[in-house]
Amino acid sequence: MATQDMLAAAQSAVKDALGKGAQEASARTYRVREVEVKWRDGKLEQIHEATTRGLGLTLYVDGRYSNVSTSDLRPEALDTFIGDSVVLTRALAKDPFRTLPDPKLYEGQAKADLLLEDPKYSTVTPEQRRAVVKEIEAAARSVKGAEAILSVTTNFSDTLSETWRVTSNGFSGARRDTSFFISAEASVKDPDGRKPEDYAYGGARFVAEVPKAAVVGREAAERALSRLGAKKGESAVMTMAVENRAAGRLPAYLLGPLSGGALQQKRSFLEGKLGQAIASPVLTLVDDPLVPKGFGSRLFDGEGIAAKRMPVIEAGVLKAYYVDTYYGKKLQMAPTTAGPSNIVWTLGDKDQAALLAAMKDGILVTGFLGGNSNGLTGDFSLGVQGFRVRGGKIAEPVGEMNISGNHLEFWKKLAAVGNDPYPYSSMKTPTLVFEGVQFAGV
Repeated sequence: MATQDMLAAAQSAVKDALGKGAQEASARTYRVREVEVKWRDGKLEQIHEATTRGLGLTLYVDGRYSNVSTSDLRPEALDTFIGDSVVLTRALAKDPFRTLPDPKLYEGQAKADLLLEDPKYSTVTPEQRRAVVKEIEAAARSVKGAEAILSVTTNFSDTLSETWRVTSNGFSGARRDTSFFISAEASVKDPDGRKPEDYAYGGARFVAEVPKAAVVGREAAERALSRLGAKKGESAVMTMAVENRAAGRLPAYLLGPLSGGALQQKRSFLEGKLGQAIASPVLTLVDDPLVPKGFGSRLFDGEGIAAKRMPVIEAGVLKAYYVDTYYGKKLQMAPTTAGPSNIVWTLGDKDQAALLAAMKDGILVTGFLGGNSNGLTGDFSLGVQGFRVRGGKIAEPVGEMNISGNHLEFWKKLAAVGNDPYPYSSMKTPTLVFEGVQFAGV
């Protein structure tokens, strides 16, 4: 189905829904092409290629609401699907808070080209994908100490995603984006019989900006080999640095409780904290959907609300919640946007090495292993692995340790933010340093 046909299907679905009795409606059509090549220990393990398409329809009928979807886009099938959906919606309980956004929220959409689609997407060949995964493995097996490597699995994946959205109260929008990712995972044999493993990955909107295969392969192998001999560290209160790649898990525990749903359902430890200090003054986060080539970039959100920069935390003070139309009405709050896009940090002036040198003694966390965080209370407990830091330098590997606490106390211990935002995530976390963290080990 051509692009204009996918847009026409969304427009027709909205018109048909209104004709069959809905007072309001919105439709989203989509088409996604995914290709993945997996290579393991010198052999091709899997090739996956799939194109999916479908239509999602939101209906507002006599004070009732439903959200339905179908993958059958034939006109006659859609006609039956929409008619049945309107009838079924009438059988649901009324919900007076369910409406489309105020059309004024569609206004002010940025005119910028966010550079989300690589025009060379279609030129990537099966031969290129296979060559990349082979090169990643070769690089992994070329590092010093590679004789300890048990297995290497490598991957190349790319996606082309297209979306069209139409509402009955005036919104119409479309987007196309591409992404390319490569990765490697290596497992090694420890003399004590354990089989530690680690990984590396990288990606970009444009294939030419994906990190080099050899770099990713070597990093995965070196990280896995660095885990040899890891032991539990001592239980103590220490300074903790968190590697930029691993650090993204921590702010995610803050952003979840900022959602309108969590607030309205009394599942957020950040309820009522707007305008209050919830973190150290060194923490400033801005939600910025307009970053060129960003993995979270968008001109409009899932409701069609125009995307805009939004301060979330300024110098430790909470400035905004993520509130969509529905929960905005229930909470009697103005809608902002339903969820995060790109998180932009106010960065410090030191890279990881300089932060460790200033830290002198503590633990560098390079990964979180299991654990949980309670969005209602803010209590958390996380398994960690990484390295002991002595004299400002990385020393022996440690693992099977645990940190725990409460986010409202933990984030006030943030002492430093690095200048090294992780490029392969919408969270963009830099290295983070926390003082006075309780580690449980031996």
